[in-house]
Amino acid sequence: MEGLVGRYEERLLQQETEIKSLTAEIEALRNFVVGDSPGLEGLKDENSKLKYRLNIMRKSLQEEKNRSVKSMININVQLQEIFGRAIRASYPELINAPLAVTPSQQPKFGDYQCNSAMAMTQMLKTRGIKVSPVEIANKIVKNLPENNLIEKTEIAGPGFINVHIQKNFISKQLTTLLVNGVQPPVIGEKKRVVVDFSSPNIAKEMHVGHLRSTIIGDSICRLFEFVGHNVLRLNHLGDWGTQFGMLIAHMKDKFPDYLSVSPPIGNLQAFYKESKKRFDEEEEFKKRAYRCVVQLQSKAPNIIKAWNLICEVSRKEFQKIYDSLDIRIIDRGESYYQDKMIQVVKEYEEKGFVELDEGRKIVFIPGCSIPLTIEKTDGGFTYDTSDLAAIKQRLFEEKADIIIYVVDNGQGIHFQTVFSAAQMIGWYDAKVTRVEHAGFGVVLGEDKKKFKTRSGDTVRLIDLLEEGLKRSMDKLKDKERDKVLTPEELEAAQKAVAYGCIKYADLSHNRMNDYIFSFDKMLDDRGNTAAYLLYAFTRIRSIARLANINDGELHKAAQETEISLQHEKEWKLGKCILRFPEILQKILDDLLLHTLCDYLYELATTFTEFYDNCYCVEKDRQTGQIVKVNMSRMLLCDATAAVMAKGFEMLGIKPVQRM
Repeated sequence: MEGLVGRYEERLLQQETEIKSLTAEIEALRNFVVGDSPGLEGLKDENSKLKYRLNIMRKSLQEEKNRSVKSMININVQLQEIFGRAIRASYPELINAPLAVTPSQQPKFGDYQCNSAMAMTQMLKTRGIKVSPVEIANKIVKNLPENNLIEKTEIAGPGFINVHIQKNFISKQLTTLLVNGVQPPVIGEKKRVVVDFSSPNIAKEMHVGHLRSTIIGDSICRLFEFVGHNVLRLNHLGDWGTQFGMLIAHMKDKFPDYLSVSPPIGNLQAFYKESKKRFDEEEEFKKRAYRCVVQLQSKAPNIIKAWNLICEVSRKEFQKIYDSLDIRIIDRGESYYQDKMIQVVKEYEEKGFVELDEGRKIVFIPGCSIPLTIEKTDGGFTYDTSDLAAIKQRLFEEKADIIIYVVDNGQGIHFQTVFSAAQMIGWYDAKVTRVEHAGFGVVLGEDKKKFKTRSGDTVRLIDLLEEGLKRSMDKLKDKERDKVLTPEELEAAQKAVAYGCIKYADLSHNRMNDYIFSFDKMLDDRGNTAAYLLYAFTRIRSIARLANINDGELHKAAQETEISLQHEKEWKLGKCILRFPEILQKILDDLLLHTLCDYLYELATTFTEFYDNCYCVEKDRQTGQIVKVNMSRMLLCDATAAVMAKGFEMLGIKPVQRM
């Protein structure tokens, strides 16, 4: 009878899922049918139009199903769904019952643990129901729906449910990964994501302070792009303001024919310092600089031409760094929002949020200690106005579902105030639209003070990258890699190590904390560094090459060979490989990229354990000839390398086949 009830409940759950899926398809179809479609021209008959739309809809649904079949499965999410059903079936009276499923820390506790019973005991206690966690755990286990994921469960201690995963399930998922490649997990609705990062100032060189925003922002973009979101990468350049008055005035003096002959400004930093010195010391020059600001704001053609020339010199220098670090970004500086600021001020005034303070227009936001200044006494705008205009444009014109600002922790209060002001005026609802400040700490020198040159100047980013290249080449030559690699391979390895180590050293630390910049530590090929991981990756890739197995043979074997997970180290590695989607989901939620670095290091060390204990290629000890190849284990090597390569891609690191 129990078995019959269980099958009946499972069928009901299955029907519920099918109904939900069908409802979603109908809703999508309804939205699609009422809209316009580019292929409808020439179709006069309404039935023809409907058939056309239905065909496209079916094709779209089929493509989505194909993607789902190829996608990596988030095992943790699957287990949460299974245990969520069991909890609801066991205690339907508990609304939003706690659901906690995590990977087990030790093999003796299974592969995963469900730790909901203890918290549920407390919830039931508040309702006057006294029941032990063990009793709750037993009831949850009894109500687990039939599934192909769980091998068995055990109840341990005060009510922990230890979960053992089926080996056959893991084996099949690994095969899917190898046949289809590392595909993103299904994450639901595709969204429009705007990421604001890097953001250097025109006429100033990028320095080490821009490094973190650039690297963290790029990785966040890569992750959201990988899972299928539509990402807009924005560079909020400091390309407007009073400093341009002195720069333009200085250009007019130094290069009077700038309108017809492009001025040869080689060092914009030196040019900036010259103009600043004159601004501070020459009263007449200062007056002309202010006049240039007024002309810039009124968009006088000759002044705009000078401004564009200065901006272009800076952009070319920035692009050299972006090219080196493989950064894609669209320039959209403060100047882009100038015309939109007038409307922003007007809107806040019309809704009664503006107060006057000694001629300034300010906006107080409930819960925020400092007001926003949206117009200065002279009628000029501020960073506050610019940021309000930017967030409005991103919400209404870009139609962003998610906006992420990758800016240092020091701007935290400012951004929270801007976000609150945008919500207060009704531009977005935080329950619907995610607007977030992904802050980060500062880069410290080995003396644990702000990273500076010996003379006390800010470290130029271009100098830092060149020093990285020099040190990575020295490291490669110390290991005598120059004797076994071609010049092209050596250069590729040099760049992979230099830029990879700089990026990884940043991303492997919790972004919220400061971190110490040390070339010696980041180039060390022991421990959790890019150097170690890059070497580990090339070693894994070389296993198949040394066994004379090419990519085509590996792909064919993936379709024909069942992956065996009988050895404990095979099992440990297989599970570790398939945790990749869980890691990505966590970072999508909290934007903490060090989780991915920790995972890649764990994967590399787990692989080493596997390789030390499980032969992949057996050779004759006398002749060195290959006697036997364990293809199942070769596939585990290939799956490890595939996930590592995709992880590197998320971090913006380029691995090489030979190092």
